[in-house]
Amino acid sequence: MPTSTVDLATARRYVNSARYRSLDELCGGDPQMQDLIARGKRLIDRNIPILILGETGTGKEYLSRALHAYSARRAANWVAVNCASIPESLAESELFGYCKGAFSGALPGGMKGKVQQADGGTLFLDEIGDMPFALQTRLLRVLSEREVIPLGAAHPVPVDVHLICATHQDLKTLVAQGRFREDLYYRIAGGVLRLPSLRSRTDRRALIMQMIGDEMSCADIDDSIIAPAALQRMLAYAWPGNLRQMHAVIRYCCAVMNGGRIEVGDLPEELMESFAPSTHFEGPAISPVSNVRSIVPQAGAADILPRPPGGPLGDERTRVIDALVGSRWNISAASRQLGMCRASLYRKLRQLDIPHVRDQAMPAHFASYAA
Repeated sequence: MPTSTVDLATARRYVNSARYRSLDELCGGDPQMQDLIARGKRLIDRNIPILILGETGTGKEYLSRALHAYSARRAANWVAVNCASIPESLAESELFGYCKGAFSGALPGGMKGKVQQADGGTLFLDEIGDMPFALQTRLLRVLSEREVIPLGAAHPVPVDVHLICATHQDLKTLVAQGRFREDLYYRIAGGVLRLPSLRSRTDRRALIMQMIGDEMSCADIDDSIIAPAALQRMLAYAWPGNLRQMHAVIRYCCAVMNGGRIEVGDLPEELMESFAPSTHFEGPAISPVSNVRSIVPQAGAADILPRPPGGPLGDERTRVIDALVGSRWNISAASRQLGMCRASLYRKLRQLDIPHVRDQAMPAHFASYAA
């Protein structure tokens, strides 16, 4: 096992400079992540191949890089290969390299493959479930013999790499289907780390604040940066794209917000349209509102919400409420009817003190009518 004089602080600086976090930072406040990181720390310097499982966007590459930066190999290369993105015709030369004159179009001096580039360090094979079956056989030999034979070479070249693989697929199912070598599976799955999906993590609030701080290049971020209603929607959202999607959403919100605060109107459309009120409402149960008149059958569309005294503001409020009720509180449809964009309509709702029907305030608001 190679050793390094680089201390942990240097490794952390390396991780941060590449916008990757250390293992301790990835740990967060979720018990699942804390257990996973603790096991990763115990495995990383035991020369045991690690297999990271998890849905797309859960941070498998982040974890791989943080494990490398924590390991004794941190001064050497961390080399990543996406097995799903390399054409099958080029995969062998990309992984194992080639010698001068190995084939037509080869570089004059040959090329070191990814395995040789990672010598002394860590080789990260992402989406290994998509690796061509024929290539799996050659990889198995590299792992067994700890040597690689570049295309056109007469003799093998010894290599010393620590292997970390990742996939969102069920490799056992692929083995049963004959699409993945069983012996290779047992070779790469020495230690399995399964990343939890974002919807199952209990530290989503801390992750949101952490990502906002990263995007704004500010370490001291508190809850005042995001409106309570916007935060509730983000916490209740299922996040099917996991951390990758959350990062994209935070980046978008930080770009479009006005006045230094993220409001509901700053959230992207997928969060608004997919919001499910039952995920975070507290208090008396109430069914999702698809038609406000079903809750208050005696009230007219303009009488569903209390109005201010008459005048221009009251007339405008009535017009907005009528548009919302007529569209069954679909913001996109109501904004088109009113001739304004969604963000403008959300601002108008705040200006006229009209709570959105999916806000947590609405069940209590309608309770007085339903009583």
